[in-house]
Amino acid sequence: MGVTLEGFLRCASEDEAARVRAALPEHVQLTRAEPGCIRFDVTPTDDPLVWAVSEEFVDPAAFEAHQARACASDWARETQGIARDYTVTGVP
Repeated sequence: MGVTLEGFLRCASEDEAARVRAALPEHVQLTRAEPGCIRFDVTPTDDPLVWAVSEEFVDPAAFEAHQARACASDWARETQGIARDYTVTGVP
């Protein structure tokens, strides 16, 4: 069973948004190269401080491996404290 994550990354300031813009290209590239990644999109919305996030992984193990890698990455350090509003389905 696949795992999906849908939601929003919500910055509180332009400084946070600048950090997202700087770190996002590498994060997207690394995630899309992960085994088991079917889809990984982080796209701007009409609000310059908000990004829509849509992810799909083949199974819970692939999703958990992504989470572990992302938590230890430059992305995690650069975006620490930025609000995430996500719904995850497919994880037991």
